[in-house]
Amino acid sequence: MNIVKQVLIPAVAATAALAAGAVDLRPAGAFVQGGVAEHQGYSATAGVVWPWSWQHDFGSTQLTGLTEAYVAHWNARGPTGRQSYTQLGVVPIVRLRFNGGLSPWFLEGGIGVSIMDKRYQTESSEFSTKFNFVDVIGVGRNFGAGGRQELSLRLSHISNGGIKEPNPGENFLQLRYAVRL
Repeated sequence: MNIVKQVLIPAVAATAALAAGAVDLRPAGAFVQGGVAEHQGYSATAGVVWPWSWQHDFGSTQLTGLTEAYVAHWNARGPTGRQSYTQLGVVPIVRLRFNGGLSPWFLEGGIGVSIMDKRYQTESSEFSTKFNFVDVIGVGRNFGAGGRQELSLRLSHISNGGIKEPNPGENFLQLRYAVRL
C-alpha cells in the first residue's frame, strides 16, 4: 500500500500531467484490440490516441510518447456462468524506436488507470476494487503508406496495486491494430 501511495500514484499523475500539456485534444489515431486472459477470459477494446510533442533522442534510439483512452468489454467464466464487464482506461505510453527513430519496429510500455462497471470475478479469483492500475508492455511494427498503420502484441496486467486485498490481478495477451487519422 505504501509503495502505491509513495511511488505509483505520483508517477502516473506526473506522466498524465506531462502528457496533458503536450497533446492536442483531437485524437490523432484510433485502435482496436482483442485479448485473452489467463483465467478463461477475453477482452475486446476500442480507443483513441494522442501523441506527445515530447521526444528524446539518445544514441541511435528515439523515445516518444502517447496517451491512449479506451473502452473495453471483458467476458469471463464466473461462479454463476459467463459474466460481462465494461472497463474505461487511460494509459500514458512511452515508445522506443531504433535507427534514430526511423525503424518501423518499436517497443512500448506504460502505467495507467482504469475503472470497471463492477468488480471482476472469475471461478478462481475476484478483484476487490473496481479501480485498477493498468501496466502495459509490447512490441509492434508500423506499415502501409507513411507508416500510418501498426500492429502490436501487448501484455497487459490489471490489478489494484495492493490498495485492497484480495489483489489477484489479471493478465491479458492482446493483439492490436491502430491507424493514424
